[in-house]
Amino acid sequence: MLKDNVTGPMYYNGVYHLFYQYNPYAAVWGNITWAHSVSYNLLDWIHLEHAINPTEPYDIKGCWSGSATILAEENRPVILYTGENLSGQQVQNLAMPKDLSDPLLREWEKSSRNPLMIPVDGIDPNFFRDPTTSWEKSDGSWCVLVGSQIDGHGATILYRSRDFVSWERGDRPLHTSNRTGMWECPDFYPVRTKGDEGLDTSVNGVDVRHVLKASFNDHDYYIVGSYDSMTDGFSVDVDFMDDVVQLRYDYGVFYASKTFYDGAKKRRILWGWVTEADSEAEDIERGWSGLQSLPRSVLLDEDGKQLVQWPIEEVEKLRGINVTLENEEIESGRVLEIAGITASQADLEVSFRISNLEGVELIDEKLLDPQLLCIQNNASVNGVFGPFGLLVLASEDLTEQTAVFFRIFKQNEKHVVLMCTDQSRSSLQTRVKQAIFGSFLDADPDQEISLRTLVDHSIVESFGGKGKSCITARVYPKLAISKNSHVYAFNKGTKGVTISSLIAWSMSRAQIAQVHTRRKSSIS
Repeated sequence: MLKDNVTGPMYYNGVYHLFYQYNPYAAVWGNITWAHSVSYNLLDWIHLEHAINPTEPYDIKGCWSGSATILAEENRPVILYTGENLSGQQVQNLAMPKDLSDPLLREWEKSSRNPLMIPVDGIDPNFFRDPTTSWEKSDGSWCVLVGSQIDGHGATILYRSRDFVSWERGDRPLHTSNRTGMWECPDFYPVRTKGDEGLDTSVNGVDVRHVLKASFNDHDYYIVGSYDSMTDGFSVDVDFMDDVVQLRYDYGVFYASKTFYDGAKKRRILWGWVTEADSEAEDIERGWSGLQSLPRSVLLDEDGKQLVQWPIEEVEKLRGINVTLENEEIESGRVLEIAGITASQADLEVSFRISNLEGVELIDEKLLDPQLLCIQNNASVNGVFGPFGLLVLASEDLTEQTAVFFRIFKQNEKHVVLMCTDQSRSSLQTRVKQAIFGSFLDADPDQEISLRTLVDHSIVESFGGKGKSCITARVYPKLAISKNSHVYAFNKGTKGVTISSLIAWSMSRAQIAQVHTRRKSSIS
């Protein structure tokens, strides 16, 4: 079974809905349907019947990605999704719940007007997919973006509608870039410049910026700008690929993500697809492929230049026993076990402090690729300040380990904090496609450098600097599993560092249930 990207998450009438791309017959791409799960707390889930299946000429070759929108005036959820038709063209379609009185919305029906948007007027039918959540403007009209490319360059094609059925293409895309190719799974949403609450997708006005996310080059990139709802203009601070540092949701295995607004807690939540890091042959052998990340809250940082992400607060309800450390010196070469927790499923928060940065290593001003820096300075390469951090999913003898660590350099008279994840020793048997990931962390090394890492058997999600940089790793340990898994703090730099505080929790399992029977709808 293939579990692919999140397609239409939403919160509706007290229930969280997770839709995702799914192949019920194999662990590879094909037969794509919309699978459907629901939750009341974002932790425990009930798997329901599939919501949308490829049954019609306009989607017979697959019901691909899309988004859910709540039509506020009617309090009715609807789904826009991409279908591949009999001719191999990508078209946009509408689906609606059959019975709004069903609290779980188990049955969905397709509009008789499908397809609603087709690739005409120069749109390449092979690059026309993944409609965003729609937003309502002050005049009552609706807008939606469809991922595409124009003349080989990434673009979001804008459509408008008065009734959510008849859609007209805008005279220009909302945004394009000549620095990228096709944009998959675009997302467009508002963020507050002040405060810690999320915004409904249709909100705009004073103290509001907008985020445009696009999936390309196997990563989810985003830009921040200002959206003019009168002209549908979007002016950005720094465009895709135009800066030395590229803004991404996550610098590891995290793709085709989607956000939604949680009106119950006034927050925006992000989910990402954690792709497999081994081979397709191994996917087929184990019979499944693909997972979803833990849901994260998303806010605009105080500086207004980037987003910060953090595991939703509900994750803390899974915490069990804990161990703590304070003011623990980690001298050069020390490896300290964090014992007393279930290391294969753990939540770890640690802050490091460096008392004196004299002697920090210099790096060439032309070395601007953080992943390359992490590859050149991996967890086995000793430096002055670093590597220091955590070894998770580690065997007792450290022959298996996944390292999450920091290094400090100096470049152009400024200190640079590098955050890395090194999976090169994560498994004795399985080789991963990309072993090392890295990002620059917007943090002052004269202050404490924080790290939160969530370990869930084979997924390691790390948040540096209180969520300014995130790296997700997908690993396949053979020795460091269950009770044979360990976690360590370490420092291989020549200068010592101090753990100012560390707290580690064992994490309990979420509950997953399956519903096999279909409720009969009251609507024929």
